[in-house]
Amino acid sequence: MCGICGFTQATSADAPALKAMCDIMAHRGPDGEGQYLDAESGIALGHRRLSLIDLANGNQPMVRATGEHDSAITSPALMPDGTPCGTPESMLAKGDFAIVFNGEIYNYQDLRAELETQGWQFKTKSDTEVLLTGYLAWGEGVLDRLRGMFAFAIWNRTTRELFCARDFFGIKPFYYTQQNGQFIFASEIKCILEHPAYTRELNREALEQYLCFQFSALPETFFKGIFKLAPAHCMTVHADGSITERRYWRPEYHFDESRNREDTARAIDEVMRDSVRYHNVADVEVGSFLSSGIDSSYMAACLAKENPDIKTFTVGFECYKQAAANNAEGAGGKTMRDEISWARELADDLHIANTDKYIGEEEYWASLPRVQWHMDEPSADPSAVALYFVDQIAATQVKAVLSGEGADEFFGGYRIYQTPFSNAKVSWAPKGLLKGASHAMRALHLRGANYLERASETPEDWYYTNANGVAFTPEERASLLKGGCNAPTPQSLTAPVYAEVANLDETTRMQYVDLYFWLVGDILLKTDKMSMAHSLESRVPFLDRRVFDLSATIPTPLKANEQQTKLTLRDAAEFAIPKDWAQKEKLGFPVPVVNWLREERYYTMVKEWFTGDIAREFFNTDELVRLLDEHKAGADRSRKIWIVYMFLMWYKIYFVDRTVPEKPEAR
Repeated sequence: MCGICGFTQATSADAPALKAMCDIMAHRGPDGEGQYLDAESGIALGHRRLSLIDLANGNQPMVRATGEHDSAITSPALMPDGTPCGTPESMLAKGDFAIVFNGEIYNYQDLRAELETQGWQFKTKSDTEVLLTGYLAWGEGVLDRLRGMFAFAIWNRTTRELFCARDFFGIKPFYYTQQNGQFIFASEIKCILEHPAYTRELNREALEQYLCFQFSALPETFFKGIFKLAPAHCMTVHADGSITERRYWRPEYHFDESRNREDTARAIDEVMRDSVRYHNVADVEVGSFLSSGIDSSYMAACLAKENPDIKTFTVGFECYKQAAANNAEGAGGKTMRDEISWARELADDLHIANTDKYIGEEEYWASLPRVQWHMDEPSADPSAVALYFVDQIAATQVKAVLSGEGADEFFGGYRIYQTPFSNAKVSWAPKGLLKGASHAMRALHLRGANYLERASETPEDWYYTNANGVAFTPEERASLLKGGCNAPTPQSLTAPVYAEVANLDETTRMQYVDLYFWLVGDILLKTDKMSMAHSLESRVPFLDRRVFDLSATIPTPLKANEQQTKLTLRDAAEFAIPKDWAQKEKLGFPVPVVNWLREERYYTMVKEWFTGDIAREFFNTDELVRLLDEHKAGADRSRKIWIVYMFLMWYKIYFVDRTVPEKPEAR
């Protein structure tokens, strides 16, 4: 929806800093700009607006007087050209509250009706006013009533306290720092960097964990002293600068063992159609992504029931287009079918519009600096670039799209979740025997060593995210980093999360850990940053409280088994899309980096990075070159190479050049 920022202990001299923070995230909201600075109470609030609900009146920061049922709303907002776009009053009366809010409250109309029965009055038709009024009516209890994605801050002028909250699953980001007692927050780290109180410094521990996770996995970001508010957490910044933080919601599982497969599929279909209906609430057109996978296919089909004229969007790679035409092999030695051909086929079947784009080799590589700048922290997920381009084409036609994130974590979609089922085959064997056999097979270079090793352990021992097996092991990062590494193991970071669900089955424990690490640290971060890069809102109907509540009652055998993933979700999808699509094997989104890195051109390009000044500052460059050479010779080291390469590029942007990379030309 937009971008928010602000800080406490503000003075009248801080107007340029607030303006700079808003300007650097203009991409998050080109439709309007609002700034409020109250030197008397010491608060500065900024907002960039992407307008989707109540286009004329939903401007921010929004202010409401304390009077229980009054409707004194002001919006000190400006258009990008500096002209007012809200009411001109910008001074807060004593006792008033002010809000800056990023996200969407999909059930705001339901909440508004409830508040109106209690006597509350409204001046706008925006979800922002409902959220602020709900806070006045219910206090922090408003969080339990929300259905949506959100990151917001509410200022209480009487107590001089700032209340901040982030949504249940971490769909929307919220960053903050404290500098000499001054609290500074924003939707993007780059905004905080604009504040003169913060001096940028690399957090080396973040780099150490990034090498194992492929994303920023710590509460503290890559910038020393800048933190992420965790999903389902809220905090109060008190007048003395102290912070009280609490977790207001926790995912809980209550399996209903009486469920059967058919009834469960119908229940999923019912709750998904309801979620899509709510996620379609807007005063602008909402489109949808469409890929070869069942998540976006099912979601788009559900949206088509609400709006037969929906627009869908797809990207693929030119090299796979040619490979598919020749029926040749793509990355990993598998026969590739072009992603776009899949989407076109389903769009024709559903009679919906589809716009697609082939990503060329040159533009993929040219986009990398801009992508890393938008991500704020280094991201080694190659599919983030593909997301950048599909968001780009969608933004030319709509202001919001539905996206399929969360289905895998809720309904057992990753193949790695099948591991406990395959391990059960050797559950009769002593763990020590399995581990010994694994070591022997590895010494003899025989296949199956990894299988036996995992079968000898619990997920807590080896699984920390989907980066397992493709990122660096703790031993590898120690040899890679100059000066070695004494950082905690990835397993030590995930251990407290595993402990919360110690009584559940292994697959569910893996899903739970992914909710707190992989989903929020990789999947949702790129979803937000890549869509906002193009002033596009990405909505995620699977990541809905009611959808989760249902998924949490489904026993694991109805989610996955050794042969298939997302069992009942696939069955539910058959109510909307052809069976062949619903039961199709999960392919992910293949990016041709594996082959590109073996080409002399890109091998040489990356080698220059791996032997340059920045690389020598952090890494043993001989180890980096060895990875490159092994990959070129045929071993797949692409993900490890990409992890380092993206960090080096990110570091150059944020710590060496300190400039905004040019936007690649749209093709």
